[in-house]
Amino acid sequence: MSKTAVVLLNLGGPDSLEAIQPFLYNLFRDPDIFKIPFGQKFFAKIISERRAPKVQEEYKLIGGKSPINEWTEKQRSLLEDSLRKDGMEVSVMVAMRYWKPLTEDTIECLNQGNYKKIILLPLYPHYSISTIGSSFNEWKRHYKGDKNKLVFINEYPKQPTYIKAISERIDRTVNRFPENVRNDIQLVFSAHGTPMSMVRKGDPYSHHIKETMEAVMKLRDYSHEYHLCFQSKVGPVKWLEPSTDDMIRELSAKGKKHLLIIPISFVSDHVETSFELDIEYRHVADEAKIENYIVMEGLNDSPIFIQALKELLIDHLK
Repeated sequence: MSKTAVVLLNLGGPDSLEAIQPFLYNLFRDPDIFKIPFGQKFFAKIISERRAPKVQEEYKLIGGKSPINEWTEKQRSLLEDSLRKDGMEVSVMVAMRYWKPLTEDTIECLNQGNYKKIILLPLYPHYSISTIGSSFNEWKRHYKGDKNKLVFINEYPKQPTYIKAISERIDRTVNRFPENVRNDIQLVFSAHGTPMSMVRKGDPYSHHIKETMEAVMKLRDYSHEYHLCFQSKVGPVKWLEPSTDDMIRELSAKGKKHLLIIPISFVSDHVETSFELDIEYRHVADEAKIENYIVMEGLNDSPIFIQALKELLIDHLK
């Protein structure tokens, strides 16, 4: 049996249209995101049932399921192969926060192995209580084994090879633009937003996002004009600004007509990239008379990104 287990922590996504309502239920009953003083499971059931039909329509446009599950499995497989080629006795697993394999199921698998060390590696490079914090808390709720075996790897917004992986993806996407406009491309870094109430409570996520963006641009020697905006706002409360749709309109009004959209808070494609950025906001871009609107592919199976994950683990594995 392998001596060390590496657990990749991620959000998860519905793997069928039928899975959307239970996926949403798991999301809305997360106390780290939605703090309801009483009856959280009851309200989560009502909200998920009401939202499911609308969300199903979005997923129908991207193939009827979330691509995040397959990309995470691909990342798991590539990382495990790379580690084992270097002679490391390691098993790489996945624990999803809101869909299968759920954290509790992965822990059950771990309990069947005699692992000396368990390393938790989030596929969220930027710390937020709503992502890394929530995944760590869920782990602690279910894990009843020897806590001395656990190693928690936190945020890595400026990890050099991760930054290199983003820059390489940008280069590939720049080449999809007509050659005569490539110097005029606006790099639009779009991150998943959070409520301002979380920022005021000290959540470092928005600062980590800015650190990543600035590290990428420094590596690129500031190759293009660049901008930061936030997507996926839910509800009436104030969220991080500017919003991605407002940024698209603002750039168009300034005569900036060639936009490269960079999903900066995600390491694989899922509904926020495949539907929200590539379909929903494309309509906004069309209405704003944007001439070239191209969404960067997620890091997905990028060999450079897999190397970044490997480097994050090396010191803990030796």
